[in-house]
Amino acid sequence: MQRYDRLREILRLDPDRDFLAIYRLTATYEFPWDFTRALELALFRTYAVPSIGSLLARTAEFTDRAQRRYDDTALLLDAVVEHGFESDTARTAIRRVNQMHRSYDISNEEMRYVLSTFVVIPARWLDAYGWRPLTHHERRAAARYYATLGRHMGITDIPDTFEEFEATLDAYEKAWFGWDEGGRKVADSTLDLMASWYPAPLAPAVRGAGRALLDDPLLDAFRYDRPDPRVRRLVRGALRLRGRAVRLLPPRGTPHYARQNREVKSYPGGYDVGELGTFPLAASGGCPVPHPRRPSGAEAQPPA
Repeated sequence: MQRYDRLREILRLDPDRDFLAIYRLTATYEFPWDFTRALELALFRTYAVPSIGSLLARTAEFTDRAQRRYDDTALLLDAVVEHGFESDTARTAIRRVNQMHRSYDISNEEMRYVLSTFVVIPARWLDAYGWRPLTHHERRAAARYYATLGRHMGITDIPDTFEEFEATLDAYEKAWFGWDEGGRKVADSTLDLMASWYPAPLAPAVRGAGRALLDDPLLDAFRYDRPDPRVRRLVRGALRLRGRAVRLLPPRGTPHYARQNREVKSYPGGYDVGELGTFPLAASGGCPVPHPRRPSGAEAQPPA
């Protein structure tokens, strides 16, 4: 198999009908490492929305149990990619995600924004650092894949195309990115988690590299100092160099799923998809995390 043979296979498929097959080929054969990194970056973007970042901080799941929550998020999302929407495994994974989300006060607009990050951020990452960019064909399939996932999650007013997902993401971030102490706490905890995957002497460099990949709106939202421009150039240049090197390698012969990532550490003996995630209890039947009522829809007003 030659380097671009799998792309030719992808382009023979119909992105409206075969979106799962295309997304699976793209995410698990062509770019498994890049998709993992891009979805990590997508997590950071959600923390910069104060209503999301503060809720995550109050649950303490992404601060006190960061590794477990990282693993559960990756494994639940990947179960659908690996097994398909109609499988018992994927249905169980989606049911678990829905049970968790419905335990908290999360608006449809917030859910739709998070869904948009999964569509848009991998494409932007690959435009910057991939061994090739995503084709329009793959972007359309990704949009259809996540629109289908969103409908299974009960999200409404989901964009139809990649371009609409991108416009949704950009408009939401422009309106809602801002400072929140809880969001900063979750961002710090996630950087600490990523640093923990490497030998301790490298931890400061890993944190610095992570911040160097954040754009200015994210840095401002978290009130992080702007990285030294030389560090930014070094980190981003190294990623671009990696992309050029990967382009010269033979194509992957077998798929690589999130459960195979070395960063997933919580279940060395295996796991049951139905037991992943949290099981929050709320005696009142409402959100177990107390907070002031947050407006949504037509009532919602972005911060000044």
